[in-house]
Amino acid sequence: MRSGVLHLIAGMAVAVALASPANAQKKYDTGASDTEIKIGQTVPFSGPASAYAGIGKTQAAYFRMINEQGGINGRKINLIQYDDAYSPPKAVEQVRKLVESDEVLFTFQIIGTPSNAAVQKYLNAKKVPQLLAATGASKFTDPKNFPWTMGFNPNYQSEGRIYAKYILQNHPNAKIGILYQNDDLGRDYVTGLKEGLGAKAASMIVAEASYELTDPTIDSQVVKLKAAGADLLYDASTPKFAAQAIKKAADLGWKPVHILDINASPISATLKPAGLDISKGIISTNYGKEPSDPQWKDDPGIKAYFAFMDKYYPEGDKLNTVNTYGYSTAELLVKILQQCGDNLTRENVMMQAANLKNVTGSLSLPGMVTNTSPTDYRINKQMQMMKFNGERWELFGPIIEDTGPSG
Repeated sequence: MRSGVLHLIAGMAVAVALASPANAQKKYDTGASDTEIKIGQTVPFSGPASAYAGIGKTQAAYFRMINEQGGINGRKINLIQYDDAYSPPKAVEQVRKLVESDEVLFTFQIIGTPSNAAVQKYLNAKKVPQLLAATGASKFTDPKNFPWTMGFNPNYQSEGRIYAKYILQNHPNAKIGILYQNDDLGRDYVTGLKEGLGAKAASMIVAEASYELTDPTIDSQVVKLKAAGADLLYDASTPKFAAQAIKKAADLGWKPVHILDINASPISATLKPAGLDISKGIISTNYGKEPSDPQWKDDPGIKAYFAFMDKYYPEGDKLNTVNTYGYSTAELLVKILQQCGDNLTRENVMMQAANLKNVTGSLSLPGMVTNTSPTDYRINKQMQMMKFNGERWELFGPIIEDTGPSG
């Protein structure tokens, strides 16, 4: 009798163990297991956008820290990185390798609009998340047409509409010259500006000049805009070309109101190479704390970031916002993966990313929160204007939230 009871109890214990939530909820797709979460990205470690290489280096360091702390729900993050040199064909080759050979669970923070555009259809066809893509082009926050793609950066059209609002309020009679990168990044910024200016766009915009990523310089474009009589330069570019534009304008003795998109706003990557003295007065936007701004010297988030850099990426420039960007994106990914629990399927990764509720990053500006939904993939919809004072960016004005279309 006693033996029968023991067998019954043992049988019940086995049944309970098999039915326990922890076991029942464990679901994995390719790239995930009890011990590992394998993710991949391409980074321009070389090429015309190599100023962004620090993003990937900071992210790799952040995940080393997380792994040292025990990982996420006991799983270590295995980040596989390849150099795509900011070349779309190379990005296609490397992303295919990540998916088909390395068998990653998802891609994370592929850097740059051209690279992301080149692999978007492929990843969506494969149903592999293109998560927190490092671009703000509108096609990367379009869940209806690309449900497996979610961009991290503020939507470029949204940012353009915010600049238009600033121009109309502060420079209503401006003669605008537009310099833009001839790809989705640049064209979205132009679309947003024109949408925001509305009926006044036709009279205010006096000239437009585009450049290709392969152009050695943009001197002729800057000369063209000055010759058109522009007194406000709307600069939708990336660090290398933004620095060239700042230098050329100074060489010409041209001093327009200079609005610079957020991608080209890092001091170390753009303004220092151009010259801090001639960069004074440039206007841009931000959604994160500027590490060189003394107002944040006692901020817990900045203190934690500095401590992280000292320990895990000591060769990196702590004051370069390229690195704070890398830190913030890695921090958000950890939040998403924590929400996934033991359901590490590609579908659930996207579901959790599309259900972020009042998430505040440690380096976000006070008052800014992230909310996403299955119909609104935008991570950052709030921004604040800032002006460069010759040493650092200074925030001014209220937090502005874009309420325009999400994709």
